[in-house]
Amino acid sequence: MTPPLVRGVGRLAWRLEIRSAAPPPPPPFVVAANHYSFLDAFVVAASLPSRIRFLALQDLYGNHGWVDFALNAYGAIPVSRNTVPLRPVRSALQHLDDGGVVGLFPEGTRHWAFDPRNARPGAAWLATRAGVPLVPIAISGTDGVLGVDNKLRRGSIHVEVGASLRPEGSDRNAVSDLTARWGEWVEHRLLARGSSPMA
Repeated sequence: MTPPLVRGVGRLAWRLEIRSAAPPPPPPFVVAANHYSFLDAFVVAASLPSRIRFLALQDLYGNHGWVDFALNAYGAIPVSRNTVPLRPVRSALQHLDDGGVVGLFPEGTRHWAFDPRNARPGAAWLATRAGVPLVPIAISGTDGVLGVDNKLRRGSIHVEVGASLRPEGSDRNAVSDLTARWGEWVEHRLLARGSSPMA
């Protein structure tokens, strides 16, 4: 599933609109987006020219055939919910070291509304550890099209790709700062779109 194909399907089905504040950096980099829907990985992948390998919870596999297909198509790195993800982290770092792009949803799971306090530091940690940029993405509309209730509806989807955020340092404070900057940017863009974070 190439980005042009996903963009075409998204535009036909849900009037998918993608805007970019700046051209994406050359790989390697980390992508981090808010998370409303199973569709989010598709629209994030459609919003950038580079192939993205997502870190995905192992729980996602085996529930929906089309989700399994998408995870395998994008070469997702499975993560177990209840163990320290050493192997997935090594795989993600190796992919970045090889010049790839890794995608994460810092909230960890789907939510009805965005709250930056739910953000976990994994995306910022990977970017900081690998010394690569973090590209923030704000998604609106997927909550109405296919939200946490898993009911498919008509609607429109908007994706905004932000300018790269650079780690400022390499310690725990740098990771916390980068996570906070990501959350603030996403919250600001969702509010600008008329979305309602922390609804």
